[in-house]
Amino acid sequence: MKRAALLLAALLLSACGASSDPMSPGGQAPEAGEDAPKVTEIVSFETSDGAELHVMLTGYGDLRARPVIVQFSPYGDLGRDLPDFGPAYNYAYVNVRGTGQSSGVWSAIGVRDQQDIAEFLSWACGQPWSSGRLGLYGFSASAIAVYNSMHQKLECVQAAALMAGTADLYRDLLYPGGMFNLVPGAAVSFGVGLPLIAGGFIDFFQSGQLPLDAIFSGVGFLGTILQVILNVDENPFWIDRTQRFETNPNRFPVLADTGFYDVESRGPFESYKLLRDQGVPVHLRVFGAHDGYPKGTPGPMPEYQRWFDHHLLGIDNGIDREPRVQMLIGHGSYEAQIEGAVTKIDAGDWPVPGTRWQTFFLDSQGGHGTLSLNDGGLSPAAPERKALLPYLAVTSLPTATDPNTTGTVASAGALTLFKVFPILTELRLMEPLSLAWTTAEFTQDVDVVGPAALTVFASSALLEADLHAVVADVWPDGSAHAVGLGRLRTGYPHIVEARTVRDSRGEIVQPYNDFSAKDRALPGQTREYHVEFWPIGNRFAAGHRLRLYLVGAATYTVPTPSLNFVSIGGDTPSRLQVPVLPGSDACRATGASC
Repeated sequence: MKRAALLLAALLLSACGASSDPMSPGGQAPEAGEDAPKVTEIVSFETSDGAELHVMLTGYGDLRARPVIVQFSPYGDLGRDLPDFGPAYNYAYVNVRGTGQSSGVWSAIGVRDQQDIAEFLSWACGQPWSSGRLGLYGFSASAIAVYNSMHQKLECVQAAALMAGTADLYRDLLYPGGMFNLVPGAAVSFGVGLPLIAGGFIDFFQSGQLPLDAIFSGVGFLGTILQVILNVDENPFWIDRTQRFETNPNRFPVLADTGFYDVESRGPFESYKLLRDQGVPVHLRVFGAHDGYPKGTPGPMPEYQRWFDHHLLGIDNGIDREPRVQMLIGHGSYEAQIEGAVTKIDAGDWPVPGTRWQTFFLDSQGGHGTLSLNDGGLSPAAPERKALLPYLAVTSLPTATDPNTTGTVASAGALTLFKVFPILTELRLMEPLSLAWTTAEFTQDVDVVGPAALTVFASSALLEADLHAVVADVWPDGSAHAVGLGRLRTGYPHIVEARTVRDSRGEIVQPYNDFSAKDRALPGQTREYHVEFWPIGNRFAAGHRLRLYLVGAATYTVPTPSLNFVSIGGDTPSRLQVPVLPGSDACRATGASC
């Protein structure tokens, strides 16, 4: 998905630590050094149903038995991005079935793809180029492939280092909030489909024969894309593409990384919790992924090097004793974060122990300087008076209202454009068609870190509408920058209580929405909705304010325009739950009596 995002961004723009020990655990020294030439060998692996997987092996000097780092990718050799962790390892880059030069039909990391992974690892364990110690590396789609396969026994795997990726393909990438995420979905399609088509043409010109395998894979690929579009509810098709929380026979350590502005940022946070609850030694880094690495920081690769060196080579570099959760928290916007305005926070778990969710009620008190339809306030006290607020939920400017996809597009090259035209990422243009609620100025820094939730009473003129909520950091100059995003299609009003997170007061702070079937409201019928925000990681500096917007869905998705109504106060206490780290107090920082 990384490569596809880069490609799509280009299309959009054109249109608009520790040193390695040379000894392996078995005491056998690799003969090659850093200056030895790399050697490459192409091998194929036949799966149990007869598909041929194309595998590129790489090593230093030769391919004698060493620990092997394996990546499973649907992007073909054109998208190969397996990093180099040095001459102590061999590397295997595997085209998953129906992609690149592998035969068969890609199933979007479904059951058959997952079985291929288990079969390949069992085979690779005993090959002459393998010492029997395997490491799994994955970025985006190749990380998802590993997450989705952990319910199977993955033989000989000693460690995994996974960047971005999802625990739940439906919720984390393609249908967040039950809304089809058009641009990321198209990026995946381009990224998988173009190498497949290119490989078929290359085979045709080289052999003069029709590339039947490529044609067969291509037809199957189009069928998979059609299934993704048609399966709008979270049904068995999607459950097969979700990391299992009920069982995991593996106990190899996992190092997961993401970024707060990543296009699929929710996934690694949720996978961390799933693996932790299963007893897996898992660590989480929030150092950047699709959204890039803040200036002056090295990103997660040095951590991955240390992770593999420790778990595959047996080097005692201390990484296993370091805080399980380490994060870079941005200061005020994606642009500020990527320029290096960050604070590093270490914690023993996620959410950070001691986090409090503070409640801000949506009220009608104005005077906050917005151009919105209501210019309302955020208050720690519930308003007694009820009010009904309409807004026209038409398509919004995506670069301003979807910080996660925008962060990925920026990292792919659009950041220069955003610097030249900063209005593209500010919310001021969207205010005349939005509802907005703002706190008073913070008198001290406030660290808002964790999942957030909006409980809102709403109705629509249509049977179904989109609730697109944005948390913004308002700077002293009045500019508002999106730092958090929540989405929900109103056809899904219910939650799964067993997987919903509540705080000590019983307030829902991370809803787990039920997307299994739609339950549409009648036009004008007011219902209570719980909107999940993906994890937020932002320091609101003294003098800044926090603002909540309700606006039309971003055109990165397939929006449902409508006339919506929000009810606040009285017996409809719409409210925002804000995660605040120990040592911060968002309520008292506004000068309110809390």
